[in-house]
Amino acid sequence: MKNKLFYFILLIAVILTSYSFNIITNNTEKPFIVVLDAGHGGHDPGNLGNGYKEKNIALSIVIKVGEILENQPNFKVIYTRKTDVFIKLHERAPIANKADADLFVSVHCDAFTNNAYGAGTFVLGLNRSQANFEVAKRENEVIFLEDDYEENYEGFDPKSPESLIGMTLMQEEYLDQSILLASLIQNNFTNNLKRKDRSVKQAGFMVLYKSYMPSVLIETGFLTNKKEGAYLNSTKGQKEMANEIAKGIITYRNSLSLATEDAQNPVVIQEKINEADEENIFEGYIFKVQLAASSKKLSLESYNFKGLKNVSRKKEDKLFKYYYGETSDYNKIQLIKKFAKEKGHNSCYIVVFKDDKKLKLSDILNSIDK
Repeated sequence: MKNKLFYFILLIAVILTSYSFNIITNNTEKPFIVVLDAGHGGHDPGNLGNGYKEKNIALSIVIKVGEILENQPNFKVIYTRKTDVFIKLHERAPIANKADADLFVSVHCDAFTNNAYGAGTFVLGLNRSQANFEVAKRENEVIFLEDDYEENYEGFDPKSPESLIGMTLMQEEYLDQSILLASLIQNNFTNNLKRKDRSVKQAGFMVLYKSYMPSVLIETGFLTNKKEGAYLNSTKGQKEMANEIAKGIITYRNSLSLATEDAQNPVVIQEKINEADEENIFEGYIFKVQLAASSKKLSLESYNFKGLKNVSRKKEDKLFKYYYGETSDYNKIQLIKKFAKEKGHNSCYIVVFKDDKKLKLSDILNSIDK
């Protein structure tokens, strides 16, 4: 299940938009199972910043995410809780394991002593900073509300960084996919909702421990921030956050479908690329995948480009540059790049143009106001 095609997420800080495209399914295909976990519940209210209850906000967002996914073809949604009940941390991931789920997504709200704000998305891993450790510690300390926590967690101490080291091994196999999903969701928050980007991070969350599939934990924002707390407690805020989480999950599922298609059938894959919805685009910019550069003027026939069709050529200085794909949708160009790599163009990369002038990609991704 581990797929190195997703490793590009580790190499570049991308601003991804979300899209969806139709997938032809049949009744015998296994549904794509997503387990949605609303943090806290019952006698555990979570954080109470500005008087708001994390458990209620997380549950409302999760229910809204589920409703969106359930209206998609071939999705199955399972909830760790749909009401205000207390579910022990060590019981949450096994719900996903028992269902043979494809994804586990846990939703929370953050808190801090100052006026911090912004959304962050986490995957299971060693804490890279004290701040990450503090976030994980707050979420993990819920185990102390369980009467039998010493038996269930085998001496695990949320306050000890050493206790977290062994937790990461279980999820190592799924790290690439977890980071991909987290990046899709996180960039939806920052790009589509203009939430402050607290980025994708690794930290030792007990709720993700022992899940046998790609898993992420989302901190939707800080209830301790007056403005952000009010936003997350509002119907509008919850609906918007849920929509971007769901879109990230849908995009992830669709990218898996594309990546696992038979590479010997480029027509099918090209049709799916062409079906990608471009409702969220970088207006005025054109992304392409650069396949090669040569002093020779090559024929644009597919046999020169490992079977890829519709390759374009542009002379720049003394070299001919060869490009595949053309779109203003950055998500779509990522999939086009992925397909080009599957066809053998391992060194291909994305470039961007405006008014036929090539620009620095990182500058555009970091500065454009979409």
